[in-house]
Amino acid sequence: MAEPATGAAASSPAAQRTMLLLVALLFVGNALNYVDRQVLALLKPTLQAQFHWTDSDYAHLGAAFQTAAAGALLLVGWFVDRLGVRLAYGLAVATWSFAGMAHAMAGSVRQFVAARIVLAAGESVSTPAGIKAATIYLPARQRNLAIGLVNTAPNIGAILTPLLIPPFALAFGWQAAFAVTGALGFAWLAAWILATRRLRPIGAVPERAPVDWGVLLADRRTWTVIGAKALTDCVWWFVLFWMPDFFARRFAMGQGAIGWPIAIVFTLAALGAVTAGGLYPLLLARGMTMNAARKGVMLVYAVVVLAMPLALLTTAPATAAVLIGLGLFAHQGFSTSLFGLTTDVVPATRVASVIALGGVAGNLTGTGIIELAGWSLGHGLGYTPLFAICGAAYLTALGFIQLMLPKLEQVNL
Repeated sequence: MAEPATGAAASSPAAQRTMLLLVALLFVGNALNYVDRQVLALLKPTLQAQFHWTDSDYAHLGAAFQTAAAGALLLVGWFVDRLGVRLAYGLAVATWSFAGMAHAMAGSVRQFVAARIVLAAGESVSTPAGIKAATIYLPARQRNLAIGLVNTAPNIGAILTPLLIPPFALAFGWQAAFAVTGALGFAWLAAWILATRRLRPIGAVPERAPVDWGVLLADRRTWTVIGAKALTDCVWWFVLFWMPDFFARRFAMGQGAIGWPIAIVFTLAALGAVTAGGLYPLLLARGMTMNAARKGVMLVYAVVVLAMPLALLTTAPATAAVLIGLGLFAHQGFSTSLFGLTTDVVPATRVASVIALGGVAGNLTGTGIIELAGWSLGHGLGYTPLFAICGAAYLTALGFIQLMLPKLEQVNL
């Protein structure tokens, strides 16, 4: 087993191997997180036919997930900060993997809702735990690239899932799809337990610390992250939950065909996270200040997302997939930059709590846009209002960040 990555040992070959293994595990864990949550959306045509769901029923399933995740995130920051990343993340993966497998036994909307609620509670831990792990276990020079790579993971899960799950479900049944994807989490858990036993924080940052909620909520930096996540996360949830239906409805694509345009969308999203992880340190190396580099990168992505609503004007599913993919490319680039901004300006002992509160806000607005989509489709308005919201979200969020924090300043861990 490698030596702990701590203090002067952090630059040793053994410590470097330990940190690379940590990044790999965080990457895989975050990918599995999105595999499990995306299966329902991909199997919507099959499940809707079998259980006679309406669009509103399906929207309520999504809203139940988002609301449960938002409620869980109120405690996730405390949970991760108090228990430490290693224990908190392990318990979370065990919980969501069990819940993912439980979908295979559901026979009614209520039972699916119950499984989704438990799944949401477990999966809500992933991002706060991952960002905190990068903050306390990785040196600052490696942290931004690691966050970019870890933030790429949901896209990898979202690329592979639509390519593999629909044909797998057609061959073996929808129950098998839920059971197999859920079981993958328990294999990851065994690797996590073995690989992180001797991992230690960089420097003197504690793994576990009490959360002073008064200080946390009085800090403008906290509300900056909350507001920006509220304005932008709804786009991610809209695409994740409704795009299979969009392609099926708009282009008359069947269960076995909707996988490839979704894979294109999330391939571009993955590239957005990777480019953000590399672009920021490049701008710093060219002499830009932290403030200018962070906000400059975010501005680029906020402009790129304006291409997304053009998907409504095309008659070709491939073109629509590319345009929507550019929207998620921009989302993931902006999101990675926002996570990096959080680790720059928020003390390490509060990072998980701040990210979790941002997640609460994002899940609540995600609930709103999922329900709005169901309402809009049911009232003949189609997807137009939803794509309009997506196009405006990121410039609005960047303006909010500038208003709240005109000058970003690096905080000492």
